[in-house]
Amino acid sequence: MVVDLPIAYIQRTLPTDDQGNPAIEDILLPTAFNPGARIFLKDRATPSANAVDITQGAFSGNDPYDVKGLEVSSDGQRLLFSMRAPEIPGLDEEDQPTWNIWEYDLTTSNLRRIITSDINAEGGQDLDPVYLPDGRIVFSSNRQRRSKAILLDDNKPQFAGLEEDLNDEALVLHVMEPDGTNIQQLTFNQSHDLQPTVLSDGRILFNRWDNIANRDNISLYTVKPDGSELSLHYGYHSQDTGTNNTQAAFYQPRQAPDGRILISLKPRQNDRYGGDIVLIDGENFTDINQPVYSNNGATGPGQLSSALLEVTIDGSPSPHGEFSAAFPFNDGTDRLLVSWSQCRVINPDNGLYTACTDSLLATPNIQLAPPLYGLWVYNLENQSQQPLIQPEEGIMYSEAVTMEPTTAPTFIPEPVIGVDVDATLVSESVGVLHIRSVYDLDGTDSTPAGISVMADPQQTPVDQRPARFLRIIKAVAIPDDDLVDLDNSDFGRSRAQLMREIIGYVPIEPDGSVKTKIPADIAFSLEVVDAEGKRIGERHQNWLQLRPGEEQECRGCHSSSSELPHGRLSAQAPSVNNGSLANGIPFPNSEPALFADLGESMAETYSRINGVRSPSVDIIFDDEWTDDSGALTKEPSFAYRYSDLSSAAPVTAPCQTNWTSLCRTIIHYEDHIHPIWEVNREVLDINNNVIDNHTCTLCHNTRDNNNVLQVPDAQLDLTGSASPDEADHLISYRELLFNDAEQELDINGALIDRLVQATDGNGNPLFQTDSDGNLVLDINGNPIPIMVTVNVNAAMSTNGALSSPRFFAPFASGGSHENYLSDAELKLISEWLDIGAQYYNNPFDVPIN
Repeated sequence: MVVDLPIAYIQRTLPTDDQGNPAIEDILLPTAFNPGARIFLKDRATPSANAVDITQGAFSGNDPYDVKGLEVSSDGQRLLFSMRAPEIPGLDEEDQPTWNIWEYDLTTSNLRRIITSDINAEGGQDLDPVYLPDGRIVFSSNRQRRSKAILLDDNKPQFAGLEEDLNDEALVLHVMEPDGTNIQQLTFNQSHDLQPTVLSDGRILFNRWDNIANRDNISLYTVKPDGSELSLHYGYHSQDTGTNNTQAAFYQPRQAPDGRILISLKPRQNDRYGGDIVLIDGENFTDINQPVYSNNGATGPGQLSSALLEVTIDGSPSPHGEFSAAFPFNDGTDRLLVSWSQCRVINPDNGLYTACTDSLLATPNIQLAPPLYGLWVYNLENQSQQPLIQPEEGIMYSEAVTMEPTTAPTFIPEPVIGVDVDATLVSESVGVLHIRSVYDLDGTDSTPAGISVMADPQQTPVDQRPARFLRIIKAVAIPDDDLVDLDNSDFGRSRAQLMREIIGYVPIEPDGSVKTKIPADIAFSLEVVDAEGKRIGERHQNWLQLRPGEEQECRGCHSSSSELPHGRLSAQAPSVNNGSLANGIPFPNSEPALFADLGESMAETYSRINGVRSPSVDIIFDDEWTDDSGALTKEPSFAYRYSDLSSAAPVTAPCQTNWTSLCRTIIHYEDHIHPIWEVNREVLDINNNVIDNHTCTLCHNTRDNNNVLQVPDAQLDLTGSASPDEADHLISYRELLFNDAEQELDINGALIDRLVQATDGNGNPLFQTDSDGNLVLDINGNPIPIMVTVNVNAAMSTNGALSSPRFFAPFASGGSHENYLSDAELKLISEWLDIGAQYYNNPFDVPIN
């Protein structure tokens, strides 16, 4: 034992809910309030040392408060934590005190709240504080400072957006000065970013909840203290690493002295507050069985239990007990300060809490006793442990830290504008993203004959390139019900994509590379689209971000099922796009003026000569690469412009001529898609006589021009009345995106659902039977057929335009509706489907019920 080492720990009553049952610990409910916690300080790590309650004077009165998230400064003299004041009787939850960040100074015995102003301190839920090397504090908060400012730029009120399950406000990383001033937002996830810690190299490691379209993964990410270089670190595909492959979460990550990441591996939700202690080799692995490229061939695993004996986290009895928290000693030993509860069961013979034995564990339906967490010193070298604070019934020691000096992490300075980052980019509030090739799929060249062949206009004509444009999509923050009361119908056919805005499009160069400006400080994703503006491949279901002036590179794309390291550049295989093979010469058969430097992608060459591309709200193509000085000719230019629509455009007129970081394409079904069906499409002869009429609602209607009932063409009604199935939707929306019953006219001219006799799996007709299985006969003694409606599949799919062939096929070359809709209209419909076919894409444009 090291007797000169002070320790701090949290002692609390065992958490219970309002009914007295064990409260649920849930990593995704970080603001949960479990009153009855205090912080104690021992001046020596011995059982006999006195313990001083350092939070006792924080609040007047004796009402219980809550504390969590202990962190120590590198000099070992200051303790940082989150604390919530006692509950105020009679107030609703939203009016209760918030979690605040506090600091205790050992040298002065001074306890202070970091943000001194009551108004400012209560302006958000502030959790999980940690010191940066320069003394600033990183923490997780729902303040969303920068996101709120951008909402004002978007002509929306300021509010904290909900996480993607729409239950609570999203907590993301922020940083502030030691006195609580200058709060800055670092991350822009649409769900929670939690439990930050600072690595030895100065980067911040934290838990990110990736929850686009219910992905529901919690994994470790890193980011620099200025919010740049956001990167997946470990565990996206390691969600089921609990006992018997059960789902587990990485609680309270910390870097151990040997560089590995120490975590408590627990169930995401549990009422025993414990699990296993696991060490993660994040430098050499990105998942439990996936090494980084430089470690290729290693078998792993990337994470190992520190316990020699069995620790289970699937709800079954854990023979070696359960660990609630662990903190590493930094004294050169392999010791941990742990909160541990031994395995106990309720003895069926006498009802007493009894230590686990093999015979008791083998008893059918044996019940676990409540956990009994004490503080222990745990030796990783030989799996021995010594008691530091003996456990007590009903009491839990939930966290503990050693107050010892450690080597401070490397200081990463803020980038200097005009030196480290481009001042013009900062003034435009944009960053730059460079993708070396969208044809690079997890380090594999996906082109048929190689990227060099794809990039050569002589070997691959422009119209044979599958990837033509990059679509940039922005997340839309969703407010709580107090601000806007949204119904599921407001999202449309599916809520999976919530609401989305389109930032714009940028051409993909012939080699698949892209270099483009993207608005800074937003959550964005990307889609690769073809020449018609339809997404090819899967949706990109991870949120990216760029800080002002940041220039970020990624090597390519990946599939959702791939476990290869993606999003962590240092862990990936080299790019399959080698770029230019020489200095000062153009790419083969390309414009001589676009001369390349060695190793440049085409996007880098173009940007160096012409400047980084800005997106456009329109899809615009000009053949800028083909060298037409010889046998080759340039491909014709084309554009799908919102200004060419006969109906309302979903973007402002200034953005159609001059893109800025504030430009947003916001598509609502009623305002921008349905009007397409009502555009007058009369065909006139040279004398302006009507010779035909292709107006959509003329034929796709339940009534003809004489107001007589008819069966809509293709069983598709595109009229704009309220749907009988959902009054908040137009008929046309329901008809396009939901399955329907085929209709026909009966003998009286009424429009009815068509009925046919049901058949079994072998095509045999089915008849009504009674409860005994006997045929039911009509008055003529004949079996009564079972009649069913005929299903009509939806013409459109929320999966995207290429998943909606029934709608688009008639408009293709040679189709029955060729040229009925313009290219601009088809592009608008395609992008709307690709982003999710939402009914509304701005919560503040939803009508108030």
